[in-house]
Amino acid sequence: MTDLSGRAAAILTVDLGAVVANWTRLRDRVAPAECAAVVKADAYGLGVARVVPALAAAGCATFVVAQFDEALAVRAALGPDSAARVLSLGGLPQGSEAEFVANRILPVLNHLGEIAAWRRFARDRGEKLPAVVHIDTGMNRLGLGPDELDILANELDRLDGIDVRVWMTHLACADEFESPMSAQQLGRFRTALARLPAAEASFANSSGIFHGKAFHFDLARPGCALYGVNPTPHLANPMLGTVRLDARVLQLRRVDAPMTVGYAAAHRVERAARIATIAVGYADGYLRSLSGRGHVYVDGVAAPIVGRISMDLITVDITGLPEHAVQPGGLVELIGPSRPVDVVAAEAGTIGYEVLTSLGPRYHRVYTGESVLAPGAR
Repeated sequence: MTDLSGRAAAILTVDLGAVVANWTRLRDRVAPAECAAVVKADAYGLGVARVVPALAAAGCATFVVAQFDEALAVRAALGPDSAARVLSLGGLPQGSEAEFVANRILPVLNHLGEIAAWRRFARDRGEKLPAVVHIDTGMNRLGLGPDELDILANELDRLDGIDVRVWMTHLACADEFESPMSAQQLGRFRTALARLPAAEASFANSSGIFHGKAFHFDLARPGCALYGVNPTPHLANPMLGTVRLDARVLQLRRVDAPMTVGYAAAHRVERAARIATIAVGYADGYLRSLSGRGHVYVDGVAAPIVGRISMDLITVDITGLPEHAVQPGGLVELIGPSRPVDVVAAEAGTIGYEVLTSLGPRYHRVYTGESVLAPGAR
C-alpha cells in the first residue's frame, strides 16, 4: 500500500487503542450495568468503520446512533454474524418498519404515533417486535412528554405486540454537576418506570456516568468520553486523548509593519514578523472561530494563529520560534498532546463534540492501536 502521508496536507491520527481503553474504563465504572457506545456522526468524526470493530472486539455489545442510515453503517462494520444491538435514536421514519426488522435495528420510539405504527407492524407480522421507548424527563426534545406518558401508563395495551427492551431518557445538564436538574430528572424517571412494565432502563451519558451509581441503571450510553472529551469539566480529564491532527507548512515569509495578513486585512503586523502558512482551513473542519484566538504547537512551543482562517489555509506567527524550528514541508500540531481537543474547543468558543464531528474528509487518516485490547476486555 502506498504511503500517502508524505504528500498529505494534513494527517489525522486516530488511536483506536485509546478509544478502547476509554470504553473499558467506563465499562468498569458502571459495572454491573452494561456499557454501550454512542457512535453517531461517524463515531464523532473518528470513523465508524474502524471504531466499531475495535469496540466490538473489546466486548461492547450495544451501539447507539442518531439516524437509520448510521445504523446501517454500524451493522456493516459489525458484520452479518454479530449479535450486537444497534439502537437508532431518531425514531421510526414513516414506512421504515420492514427495514428496521430486516437489518436488526432497534427503533427508539419517541411518541405515541411511533408506538402505534410499530404495534401495527408487529400485528401484521404476527409476532412481537423489540423496541426502545424514550421518556422525556426534562429535555423537551424527543421522547414521551408527561401527557403521552400518562396515556401510555393508563393504556398499556398500546404496547401489545411490542417487546420493550429498554426504557430510556436523556440528561439535560449532565456536565453541570452543580445543577439540580439531573436529580430532578432522576426522580421523574424513577416515577415513570414504576408505572410501566419491567424492562432495562438507560439514563447516563458520558457525564452522567460520573454522577454515581444511582444514574447507571442497566445500560449506560457514553459518547464524547470515548473519544477523549472531558466528561467532568470541573476535574482533570479522566479519559485518554484519541486524535492527533498535524498539518503541513506550505510557505514562510517575513512581514514588516504596517503590513497585514489574510482576508479583510484582519491582522495588522505591529513589528517585523515571520509568518508560516499552514495547509488546513475551515473546509477541513478547523473552525473559523479560531481566527486570531487559536494556537498551533511546534516542538512543544505555542505559536498563535493570526488573521482569518480561510477555506484551505491558516497563518501562524512563528516570530518567537527559532529560525530552524519551522520549515516548508514540516508539520505542526493542531490537536494532540499539546493541544487537547477541549483546549481547542475552548479557544473556538465551542465544545469538544463540535471540534471532533467537524473533522473533514481531506485529512490523510492513520489508525493506530487496532490490535490493542485493554486488560480484561476479552
